[in-house]
Amino acid sequence: MNNSFSHLGLSTVEAIKRLKKDGPNILPSKKRRTLFAIGLETLREPMFLLLLVAGLIYLFIGELREGLSLFVFLNLIIVIKLYQEGKTERALEALRDLASPRALVVRDGHLVHISGTDVVRDDVVLLKEGDRVPADGILYSETNLQVDESLLTGESVAVNKIASTTPMTTPMSPPGGDNLPFVYSGTLAVAGQGIFLVKATGINTEMGRIGIDLESIGTETSPLQKQTTYLVKILAAIGLLFCILLILIDGMMHGNWMKSTLLGIALLMSMIPEEFPVVLTIFPALGAWRLSSKQVLTRRISAIETLGSTSALCVDKTGTITQNSMVVSELWANNSLYNVNALDKEFTESCRLLIEYAILASQAQPFDPMEKAFHQLGKQHLSENEYLHSNWKLVHEYALTPELPAMSHIWKIDNEDHHIIAAKGSPEAIMDLCHMNTEAKQQILLVLKNMAEHGLRILAVAKGTYSGNILPKNQNDLAFTFIGLLGLSDPLREGIPQAVQECHEAGIRVIMITGDYPLTAKAIGAQAGLSSNEILTGDELKHLRDEELQNRIQSTNICARITPNQKFRIVKALKANNHIVAMTGDGVNDAPALKSAHVSIAMGNRGSDVAREASTLVLLDDNFASIVNAMRSGRRIFDNMQKSMAFILAVHVPIAGIALFPILFSLPPVFYPLHIALIELIIDPTCSIAFENEPAEKDLMKRPPRKINDPILNKKTIFSALLQGLGVLIITFLIYVLSLKVMPETEARTFTFSSLVISNLILIYSNRSRTKSIFRLLTIPNKILILIALTTIMILLSTIYLPFFADILHFSPLTINQLLLSFGGGITCVLWFEVLKIILRRI
Repeated sequence: MNNSFSHLGLSTVEAIKRLKKDGPNILPSKKRRTLFAIGLETLREPMFLLLLVAGLIYLFIGELREGLSLFVFLNLIIVIKLYQEGKTERALEALRDLASPRALVVRDGHLVHISGTDVVRDDVVLLKEGDRVPADGILYSETNLQVDESLLTGESVAVNKIASTTPMTTPMSPPGGDNLPFVYSGTLAVAGQGIFLVKATGINTEMGRIGIDLESIGTETSPLQKQTTYLVKILAAIGLLFCILLILIDGMMHGNWMKSTLLGIALLMSMIPEEFPVVLTIFPALGAWRLSSKQVLTRRISAIETLGSTSALCVDKTGTITQNSMVVSELWANNSLYNVNALDKEFTESCRLLIEYAILASQAQPFDPMEKAFHQLGKQHLSENEYLHSNWKLVHEYALTPELPAMSHIWKIDNEDHHIIAAKGSPEAIMDLCHMNTEAKQQILLVLKNMAEHGLRILAVAKGTYSGNILPKNQNDLAFTFIGLLGLSDPLREGIPQAVQECHEAGIRVIMITGDYPLTAKAIGAQAGLSSNEILTGDELKHLRDEELQNRIQSTNICARITPNQKFRIVKALKANNHIVAMTGDGVNDAPALKSAHVSIAMGNRGSDVAREASTLVLLDDNFASIVNAMRSGRRIFDNMQKSMAFILAVHVPIAGIALFPILFSLPPVFYPLHIALIELIIDPTCSIAFENEPAEKDLMKRPPRKINDPILNKKTIFSALLQGLGVLIITFLIYVLSLKVMPETEARTFTFSSLVISNLILIYSNRSRTKSIFRLLTIPNKILILIALTTIMILLSTIYLPFFADILHFSPLTINQLLLSFGGGITCVLWFEVLKIILRRI
């Protein structure tokens, strides 16, 4: 490939001007939900409709203040809803921006990665295998570039591309056909590399004219959302039945059908846990946004549910466990081993030849870290002519394949028919190309073992010559001579042993999969903290039946010399062993394994667009520790969702009971729709915002993985929530019954309502942890929860002591002693459960 492109491309200033003029490089897509659209959705919710009906009834019977107050509460609920949903939508929009494809362009003479949305006309873009083409353009140069244009043409066979001699002036033509210089937005580079000039972006591309929607993150309904929606419908149906019965019974007993209807509406409102869907929408969306700040992009929100269930994590070695900052450390040439740091003293012609041919077998503009390391070594130790060979022309490239992990470059010298061949690849593949005898192979294998025990990644290099104009179809038919070995070191990323240990404590198996030599993999695995007693190699895997692989993988944590298509079998075997599998990948061939895994994780820096599109998560920093952070966050999100829903279930029990029991026992009602609306103002932000902000519990990563089919409201959670709710209901109802004997009705209602609100606040703190006492939880900060608690108490005091609100709610001011007593009653409603927690902890 032509490497003299530094004079091409745009300046940053010019690119900004063009971006402003032409707009971002985006295709027609669904518009994000506006606040107006969210407001319309809110108006159609059952709770809103019930409050609206109640407000109209108040107005109809002449209770103007009550009706208008209820409409004010309606507006407040809408505002809270808009804030919650707007925050979720902003998080999703930010994730969409992060998820847009990346492009490698020339800006100010330098290669830089930018968002695909920022590509503009006349940008110079570099393509490599696995990249999505970000815009329409014409090729400057290419090396064996093949592009899948099926998205535009319907043809499944990839087409070959050639470079244009006049890319600046050549007009674009429609897609279709071989050996053309045109590339199109949205198509996929499946082989080779290329450099192209952008001619059209956004809606002006072929893809834009077709108008395909490329939104990355959908609003799909997850299994938990389906389960919870079903539960809400069941409870709503039961509530509606009780509502009708209450209206009929109270109406026939007292003859005041309007008042009975209001009581029935209050009961129905108290029984509908409409906060469940809110929690299931907000928690994952905001959790995904929090993850993005930790270098993990969530492409599918439903993956948040699965993260906490992961029991097996398959990870690449290079770039994920290691830094992917390859440096050539050792050379073996002419039967001698050389330390690169001492090359200045021991530099020989054999070393020079080894480095030269390693570079000749690499790309002129390398993307691969190993090839970059070869070029860097050449700059340090070879002359410019040896390093660049500017008078040589690359005429053919034999690509690396799963069957033969080696690649060869054919170079033509001047105009002669004489060719120089340079090959590099795995030592086994290069030895096969060189047709070495058993004795020579054994000697090299001993050297390999010695180098691999140092944790080095080893490649072999060979050379050859060829005369003639017709090249053979594959590189096996060429004659090669073995030159030597290069050992590359790639140190572990910081914090890897600690992250692996954290996975083990969390019941998550870590399985390292690499294409490296087994001893190298064993050395790196040992450094990372992986058991290396048993190693599975690609050659062994070939001969294992599926059942045998399932047995073998149960005790194997390191897989070496594995090809991308073998990763799929490993994932399949782990799934057959009932593991929930997370899988990392970066190449085009990793896509099947990624799609097969429960959680697929693509590399953001070095990964192909195909791998990213097949994945549910993208590591923006390619770091293994970020995967562990994602799993921890996934567990925290699910844990907090469970706490929030337990609180919702618990709090609705006393609200519904206090709405129903007084009517059944012929007592004055405590709740009308206005009171339920006031309580909803407290519950809504608490269940979504306060619990979502709750920090992770210390033992979160010491628990075994959650089973994927476990409902969020399991039997234990439901029992605990109902126990709390029934306790609050019994004590609160007793408070009401007893207070009616010593207080007027309005004071008793105020006293009971105050106790219930305080008990709800205490329930929040009690549900922050299943094990810690409420006194311990008070020392764990949650600023939003403190703000909600203070606001709730201020609202409560305002409704009691401000005459305007007290009259509307049929409240009477309480004395200081009565107020403190009601607060004490509210605390008593929950404290008994704290005692039960202590007892259960000690059993």
